[in-house]
Amino acid sequence: MSKEQEKKDNQINIELTEEVAEGIYSNLVMIAHSNSEFVLDFIRLMPGVPKAKVKSRIVVTPEHAKRLLDALKDNIEKYENAFGPIKSNQEAPKFPMNFGGTIGEA
Repeated sequence: MSKEQEKKDNQINIELTEEVAEGIYSNLVMIAHSNSEFVLDFIRLMPGVPKAKVKSRIVVTPEHAKRLLDALKDNIEKYENAFGPIKSNQEAPKFPMNFGGTIGEA
C-alpha cells in the first residue's frame, strides 16, 4: 500500500454544521473528573449578572483530555509566536463565583 493510500485510509470526514460553526462564547470553564472521564462545563459569566449559565458540557476520556492539553499547549505556542505573549492575569475574577449555591464562610 502506498503512503498516499495510507493517508487516504486514515482520513476522517468531519461535518461542521452552520449552527455549530458559529461557536458559543465562554469565559469560564469548570472541570471535574472521575476515574473514567473528564467533564468540562463551558460557562458564560457576565459582570453584574448574579447567575451564570453552562452553555456547553463536553465529556471526554482521560486519554483525550491529555491529548487536548497537548493540543492547547501547541496552539498557544503557535499563537504567541505569531502575535506575542498572552498576558496572564493571575488574579481571581472580580465577579461573584457562587453560581447560586451557598456561600462558604471561614
